[in-house]
Amino acid sequence: MNMDIAGMIDHTLLKADATKEQIRKLCEEAKEYKFASVCVNPGWVRFAGELLKGSGVNVVTVIGFPLGATTLETKVFEAKNAIENGAAEIDMVINIGALKSGDNDFVEKEIRAVVDAVKGKALTKVIIETCLLTDEEKVRACELAVKAGADYVKTSTGFSTGGATVEDVKLMRKTVGPDIGVKASGGVRSAEDAKNMIEAGASRIGASSGVSIVKGLTSESDY
Repeated sequence: MNMDIAGMIDHTLLKADATKEQIRKLCEEAKEYKFASVCVNPGWVRFAGELLKGSGVNVVTVIGFPLGATTLETKVFEAKNAIENGAAEIDMVINIGALKSGDNDFVEKEIRAVVDAVKGKALTKVIIETCLLTDEEKVRACELAVKAGADYVKTSTGFSTGGATVEDVKLMRKTVGPDIGVKASGGVRSAEDAKNMIEAGASRIGASSGVSIVKGLTSESDY
């Protein structure tokens, strides 16, 4: 696997029982393989940032994770707090129930509030949780994310009923056009998986199997 794919990978560890040593290992691997970033829960952002200082590897964290069901104000606070702790990218989960209820105004308002809270300090990626949505809802979620000023749309948390699919990545890329990022995450375990997602239009890959991917191996681990 070409090492340039490494630069598209968010090396991810979001499990509730992740230990300090596991986060340390994640950061060491990210430096060694020159991944784009590590993606960790908010409580690990400061620690990861200290380990990665000067390495060129960013720290990504997740907001409203994994259900997306916290309040708008909570997501904004969480995002601002993550920036203060050193996060360079924010992956926020939309209010999935609001989207499915047809409350487009609220979904756009919520995304915009997080985007505005971190503008100029961090990228915003919007997790739409494709496995819970119809195609119409996926398109609507992507359109609202673009309208609200997000930098990326992202398929999945990896903690719901399914992860990224090639079909969803294609649909998301078609919807957002060429200028917004698309992140495929959840279930991307092999070099072939990553290649298929990139060919479908993904510009970033979220995976706990980054090392296996760049080595061209297959990993059993899920994201």
